[in-house]
Amino acid sequence: MKKVKMTPSEAIVETLLAEGVDHVCGIVGSAFMDMLDLFPAAGIKFIPVRHEQSAAHMEDAYCRISGRCGVVTGQNGPGITNMVTSVAAANMGHTPLVIISPSAGTPTIGWDGFQECDQMSVFKAVTKAVVRVPHPKRAADCLRTAFRIAYADRGAVLYDIPRDYFYGELEDTILKPSQYRVDARGCGSRDQLDRAAELLAKAKNPVIVSGRGVVDSDALDIVQAIAEHLTAPVAVTYLHNDAFYGNHPLSVGPIGYMGSKAAMKTLAKADVVLAIGTRLSVFGTLPQYDINYFPDNAKIIQIDINPKHIARTHPIEVGIIGDAKEATVEILKRLKSADKRKPDTKRLEAVAKEKKKWEKEIVDLAMVKGNPMNPRRVLLEMSKILPDNAIVTTDIGNVASTANSYLKFNRSRRHIAALTFGNTGFAYPAALGAQIAAPKDPVIAIIGDGAWGMSLHEVSTAVEHNLPVIACVFRNMWWGAEAKNQVDFYNNRFIGVDIPTPVSFVPAAKALGAVSLQISRPEDIKEALNASIKSRKPTVLEFLVDGKQLAPPFRKDALALPTRFLPKYAHLDHHNWYKGGIDDL
Repeated sequence: MKKVKMTPSEAIVETLLAEGVDHVCGIVGSAFMDMLDLFPAAGIKFIPVRHEQSAAHMEDAYCRISGRCGVVTGQNGPGITNMVTSVAAANMGHTPLVIISPSAGTPTIGWDGFQECDQMSVFKAVTKAVVRVPHPKRAADCLRTAFRIAYADRGAVLYDIPRDYFYGELEDTILKPSQYRVDARGCGSRDQLDRAAELLAKAKNPVIVSGRGVVDSDALDIVQAIAEHLTAPVAVTYLHNDAFYGNHPLSVGPIGYMGSKAAMKTLAKADVVLAIGTRLSVFGTLPQYDINYFPDNAKIIQIDINPKHIARTHPIEVGIIGDAKEATVEILKRLKSADKRKPDTKRLEAVAKEKKKWEKEIVDLAMVKGNPMNPRRVLLEMSKILPDNAIVTTDIGNVASTANSYLKFNRSRRHIAALTFGNTGFAYPAALGAQIAAPKDPVIAIIGDGAWGMSLHEVSTAVEHNLPVIACVFRNMWWGAEAKNQVDFYNNRFIGVDIPTPVSFVPAAKALGAVSLQISRPEDIKEALNASIKSRKPTVLEFLVDGKQLAPPFRKDALALPTRFLPKYAHLDHHNWYKGGIDDL
């Protein structure tokens, strides 16, 4: 292979092009300006944001929709450290992401110079790897390594390059990705696939749990075929409501916090669980609604691309290390050749009955009047009118989490949630990234007013880049999830949960260039959402909702009623409480 003379900046840009990168998010900085100067000529768009944290959230969502690794960059020191939270979120969410991280120049390292930070140490715990460029001549090689690890380990990789290493000259060959990384993972062990098929063929009450890996490998149709062959209900994992077709008769909805009781009651009766493309996280399988639904005696078949996740949280009968689609294709072949079972009409009827009960429950809860509006009513109306191609991003918090009960999708790569890192301020920048990945599809962000305070500045980013995202801001004037904790565990002693916002968000959104509207009546919800979807303009809808209508505690597993020993705090002991509640306020 012939090597070509180029600068390190040129080698980096050409490697990005080879990887199919057409844009990079971040905030301009002198440290990477030599690389940035090449972007327009290369055809790479630089998308400036208002805060670097937003950049990695955008690229996290971009990757989840497009399947292509996101790329971000920023100024060495504070520009890069501003991304810690969003990089950690992407990494825990198993999203490939490369952070081009300029660092202090080699002549001044260790002198505590301007904007100097040991970024490799900062990011080591929240990435799959940190890759340091040891010499300018290794610029392209190390970037290839960063992409290889990001795709292989499904997570974030820091590509750290001293700012003076963008300059100089080197000789290298720009390789195609197929020359330095392999995307195909295979179907797993043949013996384990045989055992899985045998277990499923003999199962009386098999249940499928479909996770992120099913989405990433585009395996929904295969999962559907297995489900129909076995008459096996399909539950989706926590905050991956797009991991199966919501309108399918065997779909029972999501497990996890504010998930579907139909899914939980169905899963509780399983004798064999086929868990596809999921690590079966601890938080995502905790008891909910006082239902300890994850079956202790069921035989679990777990398929995951990462061997580290097999049996990490639940003991298994069969473990398959492989791609979700390739593994399920093989299981389906075995089932069809050996198992001639017919559709179980009684089981279909039982699933339909559980789903009908659950649907009635959440509709009834939504129709309870609120002051001014029940937040569930907004979510219910939203779920009725969203088109099949709509992408919904959800933040963390009480209202955003309640959306887990209402959101259904009939296509994959439609639900982009904050997942288990659980940081507020995710949904809106994620929606911007999703819109970049799917420019023709409507994108809606569900956000509480607390999270909105962390992300509203990015409205100007949406306006600047003409990203017609619809921010649905639920304004209940406090941090609802934490307020609910203080209701249930601290006897309505509210500290730090109020968000005193006497002025509407609408004027601020308009000042930033967006269309904005306040909605306080249930009968106006449908018209406002439909008009916003049709307008294709950056929009902020402020929904005034009742702050007393809250979901159960978010972290009930991690809280306990307080006990006090010092006399001055004795009145705060739970034994001295009256039996009050939020409705007594």
